[in-house]
Amino acid sequence: MQHVLTLTTDPARRRLDDAAAACAAEALRRCGARVGHADWLAEAVALDLPFDGAEPSVAVVRVREALGDRPVDANAQGASGRRRRLLIADMDSTIITSESLDELAEYAGLKEVISAITARAMRGELDFEAALIERVAMLAGLPETAIDAVLAGLQLTPGAAELVATMKANGAYCALVSGGFTPMTSAIRARLGFDEDRANRLETADGALTGTVALPILGRDAKLAALEEIAARLGCGVADAVAVGDGANDLAMLQAAGLGVAFRAKPAVREAAGFRIDHGDLTGLLYLQGYRAAEFVAAGA
Repeated sequence: MQHVLTLTTDPARRRLDDAAAACAAEALRRCGARVGHADWLAEAVALDLPFDGAEPSVAVVRVREALGDRPVDANAQGASGRRRRLLIADMDSTIITSESLDELAEYAGLKEVISAITARAMRGELDFEAALIERVAMLAGLPETAIDAVLAGLQLTPGAAELVATMKANGAYCALVSGGFTPMTSAIRARLGFDEDRANRLETADGALTGTVALPILGRDAKLAALEEIAARLGCGVADAVAVGDGANDLAMLQAAGLGVAFRAKPAVREAAGFRIDHGDLTGLLYLQGYRAAEFVAAGA
């Protein structure tokens, strides 16, 4: 069939069942679609429902409405060419569970103040570049040792290791492109095996942060440019890329990528992105590409 609807849920809770599948199938039929047999990619976690006769963008809205408050993510796309050759991933609150600048702010006793600004910037209420400059300025004089402390405490989002390892094992190029900072992206690149990382650079002098960030700042436009540049270098085009992020500064790259996924994202980003994962973990990006759980590769394998 021409299209596929993918249902996913949190692998830790495994709450996808036949009733949810039947509900989704019936919603597709009410859109005028012809629906094929469910193909379970992972028992109680992920399945594909092939269909045709309805536009994916319309069908997925109806399916989400029908699923209601079930903890199930629904996404629809063309059935062919699902596996991508390029992964472009945001870092903060996407590949890792925290905002690295907010974690630095804790060592300056300013986490509450700075995290409030971060939240507004990620929701798109503030200009990202101006908000970054403002927050970094508050950290002037913070010892560089705070960076090491933050690095030691970084936690990976569930599914991040499998996402990168599985895509790399299948020939994809993986890039970490962040509005955060190079010490963190470098560490996460090495930890997960990303092929490259790009981020902002904190300026230091005499063992302390100066309160400035090197220009130009890597923000919304730079993330989109990175997607376009790397895709062109690989000769695959942005349609052959999967991009993932959670904040307003990710939206341009999410909308440009062939598979742009808003991951547990801010409301405005979630609504504007073509694909979204609200309940599952980062392995959801693999299921969206048609991978089965049995094909996942563990990090370092």
